[in-house]
Amino acid sequence: MTLEADLDSQGCAVIEKLLSPEECRKVAALYPEDRFFRSTVHMARHGFGLGEYRYFRYPLPDRLAELRTTLYRRLAPVANSWNERMGIGRRYPAEHADFLAECHAAGQLRPTPLLLRYGPGDYNCLHQDLYGEMVFPLQVAILLSEPGEDFRGGEFVLTEQRPRMQSRAEVVPLRQGDAVAFAVNQRPSRGSRGDYRVTMRHGVSRIRTGNRHTLGIIFHDAL
Repeated sequence: MTLEADLDSQGCAVIEKLLSPEECRKVAALYPEDRFFRSTVHMARHGFGLGEYRYFRYPLPDRLAELRTTLYRRLAPVANSWNERMGIGRRYPAEHADFLAECHAAGQLRPTPLLLRYGPGDYNCLHQDLYGEMVFPLQVAILLSEPGEDFRGGEFVLTEQRPRMQSRAEVVPLRQGDAVAFAVNQRPSRGSRGDYRVTMRHGVSRIRTGNRHTLGIIFHDAL
């Protein structure tokens, strides 16, 4: 299936080998370098789970800025299709720079791409990355570590809450350098009476052993 078809049917889609192993190691190695980041979040302090993550500051590293731009171009048509199907009037421009200009005009000025680091016993509770009124309905996570070698456990998990039904869980298998694109908040699902909205959340299961790094690419900026 294509990326667009997977997103429509499951709310997520895997992009295999988006980054090479060398690129993954270079991005993960940025974590201790304070000059690249605007803030650090210790998840336990906020009830988010265990582990920590750091938000990048502007200007973003070149490769990260390039990924944010090129991935947005591919996902914007999906986002517009979803909003049309859900009866939402908002449409997204074709270029990420134009969308960022709208975010900044709304007072959402802080960059949201982030680098996450998990160790043994760490996990990320199910959540949504919403940072203001301006929200792009898709985001991307790239696994920078190799399962089975760098860490064990730590599966990427999605849940889907359907109206008047029990939640559905999806575990997304990823290898080093693979990316998963997924719904930030809601997505349309086709039923016998037409499209309806389902609410999505995502998280990471407990790390059994080792260390896991992930690059998160969120396309809207934060207040």
